[in-house]
Amino acid sequence: MRLNHRTVARWVSILERLYAAFRLPPLGAPKIRAVKKEQKHYHLDWTLPPAPAQRFENLVAAHLRKWVDFESDAKGRDLELRYFRDATGREVDFVVVEDRKPATFIECKWGDEAVHPALHYARERFPGAQFWQLTAEGSKDFRTAEGIRVCPAVEFLRRLV
Repeated sequence: MRLNHRTVARWVSILERLYAAFRLPPLGAPKIRAVKKEQKHYHLDWTLPPAPAQRFENLVAAHLRKWVDFESDAKGRDLELRYFRDATGREVDFVVVEDRKPATFIECKWGDEAVHPALHYARERFPGAQFWQLTAEGSKDFRTAEGIRVCPAVEFLRRLV
C-alpha cells in the first residue's frame, strides 16, 4: 500500500498535538555523515509497543523527554532530545544535546550484553560527552576503559525527575 508522505506527516502531527506520540530528530553533526531527515517516534504511553525490548526503549524515551522538557521549561536549560545514526547504520538510541552540543549518549539493551559498537564509534567522535548503556534485566554495573557506563536502567533513571 502506498501512502502520501504529507498525509502521514499530518497524522503524526495530530498524534503529537494530542500528546499521544513524539518524534526525535537525528543528531546532525558536521564531523560525521549523519542521517539528516529520518525521525524516530515514540508513544507517550510507553506500554503500547508489543515487544518487551521496544517497551523498555519507549519507557526510557518517555522519561528522557519528560526530563528534557522539565529542565528546559523550569530551569531554562537549552536541551534537546535526539538520536544518533550515521549513513552506514551505526545508531545510538538517544542523545541529549545541551547548548547545541551532544552531552549524553544513551543506548538501551534488554539484558547484559557487550557494549554496543555504535557507542564506541560515537565516543571517538564526541570525547567530551557522557556515554551510557542501560539494561532492562541486566545486573552488571561498570565503567569501561573508554568511560562508557553500563548499568541497570534504574540506576540512570533515578537521576532524572
